[in-house]
Amino acid sequence: MMSNEDYQDRILTCRDCGNEFIFSAGEQEFFARKGLMNTPSRCPACRAARRGGQSASGPGRSSRGEQYEAVCAACGRSTLVPFVPREDRPVYCNECFQAQRASRSRSGYDNDYSYSHSGGRGRSNRRDSGGRRDRRDYRW
Repeated sequence: MMSNEDYQDRILTCRDCGNEFIFSAGEQEFFARKGLMNTPSRCPACRAARRGGQSASGPGRSSRGEQYEAVCAACGRSTLVPFVPREDRPVYCNECFQAQRASRSRSGYDNDYSYSHSGGRGRSNRRDSGGRRDRRDYRW
């Protein structure tokens, strides 16, 4: 492995904004130590914007990407959710969702919808004769 003195600062061009940025010797050493083979293609500002301004270990995905307005089915307040709300499914604000989750886990109900019937996480693609998704595959 090369020491920090063996690396030299490099000037790279961001593929998003086109501005030049410095790939420092310290960053190069870090990349090598972690086994990362590719040099960064985005400047630090564009990387942060792409991550939604958070580190990869930051809070859940709800603060990244697009948010959609919905009305909470329990309390009637307006809320933002990270998915497109559907008329046939209830949508809850964060407080009501946490209350629903707590009441389900206390009753042992929470695990009924955590796994698909194939044994893995997520929804299967089973459909009934009308082409509709099998009800058992929905998470509540």
